[in-house]
Amino acid sequence: MPTYEYVCKDCGYEFEEFQSITAEPIKVCPKCGGHNVVRKISAGGGLVFKGSGFYITDYKHKHSSPNNGNGQKNNRSKTESAATESTQKKEKG
Repeated sequence: MPTYEYVCKDCGYEFEEFQSITAEPIKVCPKCGGHNVVRKISAGGGLVFKGSGFYITDYKHKHSSPNNGNGQKNNRSKTESAATESTQKKEKG
């Protein structure tokens, strides 16, 4: 439910009222009892975020492969990498 701002044209009293969108606007001033109350046009409260928010990591898959450091995915598994390194050492030595 939104908060509406009102002003009394008779006494100048400004006040806010928390009411439903479908509720009728207030017509009587709570301070002076005058019948010349108008609803002000305001920007409103804006957008209110509750909770921790949204992050790009919220949508990542839990089982994605690791990056190789330059933004590209590394398609080799750890065991393949270890086997390749072991083979290279044997060839050198």
